[in-house]
Amino acid sequence: MTSSSETSHRRLARPESIAQLRAVAQPPEVRLRANAEHWTASLYLRDLSPYLTWVLLKTRISANGVTALMILAGWSTAAALLIPGIWGALLALAFSQVQMLIDCCDGEVARWRGTSSPAGVFLDKVGHYSTESLIPIALGIRAAAYPFDSPDDFLWSTLALLLALIIVLNKALNDMVHVARANAGLTKLADTHGEKTPTSSVIARVRRLARFVPFHRLYHSVELTMVIFAAAVVGLFLEQPLVDRTVLIVLVPLAFLSLIGHFVAIMASKRVRS
Repeated sequence: MTSSSETSHRRLARPESIAQLRAVAQPPEVRLRANAEHWTASLYLRDLSPYLTWVLLKTRISANGVTALMILAGWSTAAALLIPGIWGALLALAFSQVQMLIDCCDGEVARWRGTSSPAGVFLDKVGHYSTESLIPIALGIRAAAYPFDSPDDFLWSTLALLLALIIVLNKALNDMVHVARANAGLTKLADTHGEKTPTSSVIARVRRLARFVPFHRLYHSVELTMVIFAAAVVGLFLEQPLVDRTVLIVLVPLAFLSLIGHFVAIMASKRVRS
């Protein structure tokens, strides 16, 4: 067990090596989380993040300050989509990766300095909720194109707002589970696949089938920017904004289906059982 004096020293000291930083900032319980780690983190971002964390630890920036940078990177992702054509989509794709990289670093800074706090978790939620609602709104503006023609182009902005609402509701379902368990006096939900397994065999079978067509994963900032960039590439050969409008039309019903499926899966799992 780490003593308070050792923790206090670590808050002030800088790591002596990347390996030492990894040992403290990337413990197994972080790398092996079932839900909290995005696939880009597992694939390569956690390999890169200690080098950026090393640089951040040489400054006076706090872990919450790093999270604020993550929020700005997320908002920049959506703002980049306001640039017409492929370059805006490419810039958004790059910013989404930067956001996820910084998202790895804020927790690493907090764990090294021993400054993890509810405020940091709250700011992290603000960053992801706001980014993943702003991106579809920006997509709607791209689909409407400049200049807007009233009222025809309002269809695309309205669809984009609906998509943003569905995405936020889908994300909120997971937080609702934690709130419900806390209000019921239950223990914190374990971050394991077993807790998410539906008790109904039919729903469990449908959930396994969904892995082969994982459209429910399209609504994270990384996947959304990938879809939008792919649409921009296709748009080089086909008419724009027709491609963006088609993408928006397809994403809305799939998002609604994901929301319903997520709700049913939660109600059929152990997560909301006492």
